[in-house]
Amino acid sequence: MTAIVATNIESYVSEAVSPKYSICTLITDKNIYRQMLESFVEVGFTADIAEYLYIDNSITNTIDAYSAINKFLSIAQGRYIIVCHQDIRLEYDRIEQLEKCISQLNELDPNWALLGNAGGIHLGKVAMRITDPHGANTRVGDLPAKVQSLDENFILIRKDANLGTSKDMHGFHLYGLDLCLLAMIRGYSAYVVDFHLRHLSPGKFDADFLVCKNRIIAKYQKTILGKFFQTTGTPLYVSGSAILNRIFNHRYILKMVNKYCYYKRRLQIEP
Repeated sequence: MTAIVATNIESYVSEAVSPKYSICTLITDKNIYRQMLESFVEVGFTADIAEYLYIDNSITNTIDAYSAINKFLSIAQGRYIIVCHQDIRLEYDRIEQLEKCISQLNELDPNWALLGNAGGIHLGKVAMRITDPHGANTRVGDLPAKVQSLDENFILIRKDANLGTSKDMHGFHLYGLDLCLLAMIRGYSAYVVDFHLRHLSPGKFDADFLVCKNRIIAKYQKTILGKFFQTTGTPLYVSGSAILNRIFNHRYILKMVNKYCYYKRRLQIEP
């Protein structure tokens, strides 16, 4: 009989040398992706500390973003896994600035699991550090800012948080909110930090976006008590009541609540 050797995981050290960063991208245009890669290398994400992983959707949509992210998170070896769009460019801050932001969060909140450059703090309030078609050198909020959601253009995920996206969600939108909600449920937090990059796209709010928005509302109404959420793209209300969801997600109701929250903050009344 062959002897079996068991290892205490507290003393386990992998023989493989893992990279510090895994840069993961779902691509539809290889030329645009190559420019993204070059911008990463130029600011310090060199081969000795970073691996680059992609899933190719350039010919046909073989996989949606939710499934792709779960695949990346299961395969990537980096201590920090960056899930990003192919059309971002690191034209401003270098890797040292990102590592400064990571160190800052380690001191501020050891339970952080995700960080990005844009996201929603609460209904009507967002935090941003980005250049995109909406504006150059945009800085909104006191950074780092704890957020409910992260914009999908750039999301860094701690591998040791063991996160993933919802298996019952599909599509290419709002997975930043899904990741943040699942992290929150598990006791982790998400932040927008001072890491400035360029995003070439203004965002796409098409029919697929509305499908994803309705799907995520339907999913979380089963598990979350009534609450307003603010993403960088849309406000939404989620509760366990389908009737309340229909009422409070009406654009006029959201607009009125947003105004109420604005004047409440102006009067310095605690929420």
